[in-house]
Amino acid sequence: MARKIPLLPLRELIVFPHEVVPLFVGREKSIAALEEAMADDRHILLCAQKKAKVNDPKPEGIHTVGTIGTIIQLLRLPDGTVKVLVEGKTRARIEKYLDTGKCFFVEAELLQPEGEGEDDPELAALVRSVQATFENYVKLNKRVPPELAVSVQSIESPARLADTIAAHVNFKLTAKQELLETESVRARLEKLFELMQNEIEILQVEKKIRTRVKKQMEKNQKEYYLNEQMQAIQKELGSQDEFKNEIAELEERIRRKKMSKEAAERLKKELKKLKMMSPMSAEATVVRNYIDVVLALPWFERTEDKLDVEEAEKILDEDHYGLEKPKQRIVEYLAVQKLVNKIRGPILCLVGPPGVGKTSLAKSVARATGRKFVRVSLGGVRDEAEIRGHRRTYIGAMPGKILHGIRKAGSANPVFLLDEIDKMSMDFRGDPSAAMLEVLDPEQNVAFVDHFLDLDYDLSEVLFICTANSLHTIPIPLRDRMEIIELSGYTDEDKLKIAKQYLIPKQIEQNGLEGVDIQVGDPAVKELIHHYTKEAGVRSLERETAAVLRKIAREYVKDPRKGQSFKVDAKYVQKLLGPRKYRFNRAEEIDSIGMVNGLAYTSFGGDLLPVETTVTSGKGKVTLTGQLGDVIKESAHAAVTYVRARSLVLGLEPDFYEYVDFHVHFPEGAVPKDGPSAGVTIVTSLVSALLRVPVRKDVAMTGEINLRGKVLPIGGLKEKVLAAYRAEITTVICPRENEKDLHEVPKTVLKAIEFKFADTIDDVLRWAIAPLAEDHPNAPLRAFLGGTTPAEADDWRAVRQFLRDRERQERAERSRENEPVH
Repeated sequence: MARKIPLLPLRELIVFPHEVVPLFVGREKSIAALEEAMADDRHILLCAQKKAKVNDPKPEGIHTVGTIGTIIQLLRLPDGTVKVLVEGKTRARIEKYLDTGKCFFVEAELLQPEGEGEDDPELAALVRSVQATFENYVKLNKRVPPELAVSVQSIESPARLADTIAAHVNFKLTAKQELLETESVRARLEKLFELMQNEIEILQVEKKIRTRVKKQMEKNQKEYYLNEQMQAIQKELGSQDEFKNEIAELEERIRRKKMSKEAAERLKKELKKLKMMSPMSAEATVVRNYIDVVLALPWFERTEDKLDVEEAEKILDEDHYGLEKPKQRIVEYLAVQKLVNKIRGPILCLVGPPGVGKTSLAKSVARATGRKFVRVSLGGVRDEAEIRGHRRTYIGAMPGKILHGIRKAGSANPVFLLDEIDKMSMDFRGDPSAAMLEVLDPEQNVAFVDHFLDLDYDLSEVLFICTANSLHTIPIPLRDRMEIIELSGYTDEDKLKIAKQYLIPKQIEQNGLEGVDIQVGDPAVKELIHHYTKEAGVRSLERETAAVLRKIAREYVKDPRKGQSFKVDAKYVQKLLGPRKYRFNRAEEIDSIGMVNGLAYTSFGGDLLPVETTVTSGKGKVTLTGQLGDVIKESAHAAVTYVRARSLVLGLEPDFYEYVDFHVHFPEGAVPKDGPSAGVTIVTSLVSALLRVPVRKDVAMTGEINLRGKVLPIGGLKEKVLAAYRAEITTVICPRENEKDLHEVPKTVLKAIEFKFADTIDDVLRWAIAPLAEDHPNAPLRAFLGGTTPAEADDWRAVRQFLRDRERQERAERSRENEPVH
């Protein structure tokens, strides 16, 4: 008998007749099939999919035999899915699909069980065997409730018996589908009996494994417990002998170790205390640890210094180019050490921008002197106990970084590098920079006391080398204890030589290009220096050099022809590395009004710092732009005041500032700028903009000013002059007091640049402002630039007379306005 019925495909589930199953339905077609069934007689065909992962199955992907079920209850959930409770009624086979659009509609034929009504003794025996086997299965499988075995015994129908058992036994889906498709009750029971026997065998093996594992675990636990007991008994019986041996070993080590008298007496006291303690007590562990630390320190173990001055110079020059000051100081130390049996180790502080070789120089010093090398990074250290150690009363106490480094070196006179000493900070746990005062004071570090040791330790023979990027963040008392050696950035010539002598050979070796003909010309290196790096050191230059050589290595590997050579020039560098990353400022091509070349000292070295001023109508407002700091803003206000004070001398009206606004701009606004050395530059720019006279394009200047027009000295002259040299400036104006600093400037630069040393702003303006025509209308300015400047008192008398005359004129105008009109 065939009937039309909606179809619900099931995933990883098979429903048998007489089985009640809850289903969660979420697919649109499946929900539509349920709605169709609810609208009719609540009957729906439940068939399993062949592949559960398919979300939209086709007719050929669905088994043809399933179960017609009745919808008992349907509940719509908030997330759009449907929970439905169905009860299987009878088997059915799909004859054909009538509709697959909105939902599956099929024509299904009901399947009646074959052979159920026969009065067959063999079938009755098979039913009993299946029931008995299922009872055994329930006993072995704890997940099946025992009540189910009782209910199965009361089922009389063989077909219903087979379906009920098949629904509750954990068979594979393929086996369940075979049972569902088997129409003969006898064949179905036989297959069910065979499947249950297999499952029972598997369950029996699992039970044996569980029992064996459980017994093994119990045995292991028993053995572990007995072993622990035996160890405890043995320990109790033999602990005294072990402890005695340990005490004897410590006594022997203390007797053989060379140390200070104070340390030897302290260890003897600690050892005596240890003898009276229980070996298992926590205090005994602390005392043992203390004795081990004291014995591990090198009290009198020293390395012998290499006192060959020429050899030391050779080693230092091999490792580093330039850096003459620190090299000379190390060689001086060795020379004095050679003449005197013992001197205190120097405490040097190398201050300079990143990448100039401060840290690596310390390693070279250790190699040149034949000493051990220890490095401790102080960046981010904020706990005073990290320097001086923790007291033994704390759990897990240990010595500080200083004694830990000495212990690690195994020598009482190593080269000790205190890296990034300017980056220590402080918080509620103390100030580590204050703890460093004792370490770096030659008068105090003879008897340095670590909190953990609580003994005097001699650090006077240690050669301390500190490194810092800036002196401003180092406390003054700490700075006072160190010998400051400032390392300026490398010049372009220095970088060129470093690249040719050190960086390029090193990178060729590291990139496996020793046997390849690579010729890196000076233009290529200068291209890297000027347009792909912007730094005072050579770290970025080494990275960019490595990038060039890596790309050459890639090209060589693609085509490893013999005799292939690579000639690296500026264009080839641009081809390999892409567009230029940086540019350095150059001088203007023509003399400009309000545009002046200043000089700045940055963390990357020197740079040209142009200053622009524009004067507009207004009420005396001064606008400063270019991300400026407070000091440079104060310099700008001082410059404006100076120009106002010298107005008559420059040919300006004394009240000119009441009718104009000033806008002073420093280009490259994203770069922060600060410092007083732009004072002369701002004054020159203001005067040029107010008087509409151009400034020489080939002049650059630097210097601080005061309100009296004096030019004060500045720092970083070498780097600033090098920046002017790069920008092709021919004249540099700088303070008179900086004339002594020119000895640091390379001779090639000194020959190329003319230096003007200014005492006052007047000197700067006369040298910087382009010559005026003889018929220029500003006669006072012509006289000023010609060197005939009125005396300061005369200026002020003239200003006062001007102000009196203007006030008299304004009163006369007001009185005329108040007269009555007839």
